[in-house]
Amino acid sequence: MSEAPTLPTVPFGDYQITRLISGANPVCGLSHLSPEMDADMKAYFSEQGAVSYFHDLERHGINTLQARGDFHRILHWRELFQREGGRLHWIGQVAPEMHDHFENIRVMAAAGAIGIYYHGTRTDNMWLAGEIDKVEDYLKYMRDLGIRVGLGTHMPVVIEYAEEKGWDLDFYMACFYNLSVKPRESGLVSGQGTVAAQEWFSEDDPPKMVETIQRTDKQVLAFKILGATRRCATQETVRDAFRYAFDSIKPQDAVVVGMFPKYEDQIALNVQYTLEACAN
Repeated sequence: MSEAPTLPTVPFGDYQITRLISGANPVCGLSHLSPEMDADMKAYFSEQGAVSYFHDLERHGINTLQARGDFHRILHWRELFQREGGRLHWIGQVAPEMHDHFENIRVMAAAGAIGIYYHGTRTDNMWLAGEIDKVEDYLKYMRDLGIRVGLGTHMPVVIEYAEEKGWDLDFYMACFYNLSVKPRESGLVSGQGTVAAQEWFSEDDPPKMVETIQRTDKQVLAFKILGATRRCATQETVRDAFRYAFDSIKPQDAVVVGMFPKYEDQIALNVQYTLEACAN
C-alpha cells in the first residue's frame, strides 16, 4: 500500500499518541450489538487475525491500541505482534475478571503499558453501590508504579465526582453513552457476550458527556462515538459521528474506536474521517 497518512497526535505523558486510537472490544469478540456479531468477530479475530489487525493499524498510521490486560488474549497477542516487529503503544484496561486487580495493574505496567485505567463498568457499579471511593486505591497504586493513571466510566457524574474530590489521575476513558443506567457486567466478564437487554444507547447521552468532557482540564479518551454500530447506517453517518466527536472534545483529547474490517476497510475509512474532522 502507499505511505500511511500522518494522523494528528497529542501528548500522552512522554509519548505522542494518534488522536484515533484502536479499541479492542471487537478483537475480543464483544460487539455490544448481538450474539451473532460477537461470534462473527471471534471467528475473524483468531490469534493470527488479531496480530494481522495490529499490523494493519500501524500500516494505516494509527500508533496506539487501547485494550484489556487479560493473559489469554491481549497480552498473548501483543507479545506475538511484538515478536514480528510491531510497535503500537498500548493503553491498558484493568481486566475486571482477574482475581487481583493490583496484580493485574502490576503485570500491565511491567508489560509496557504507557497508561492504565480502571475498567468503566466496574467503576460505574461501584458508584451505583455507593462504594466509588474504593476505586481510588487502584489509582494510587498505578501512580506508585510510575504509570499514567486513568479512570474509565460511562457516567458523567463519576467524572464530576473525581474532579470534585481532586483525585490524582491523568486521563479519563469517557463513553459517549451511559450504559450504566442499572448495574451490569461486561459480556467478557460474564461469559455471556452481548446481552441486548442490558444495552442502553440513548441519543440524549452524548451531549451530557460532552459537557463533562469540556469542563475537565484532564485529558479524555472518548469511546463509543459510533454507538457500537448504531451510528453506522451509512458512511455519511459515520463521517458525521467522527465530525461531532472531534468538534466536541478538547484539542488534547483523542477518540477510541473499535474496528471490524471483515466486510469493509474500516481502518482506512476511520483514518480518513479523522483526518477530515481534525482538518475542520
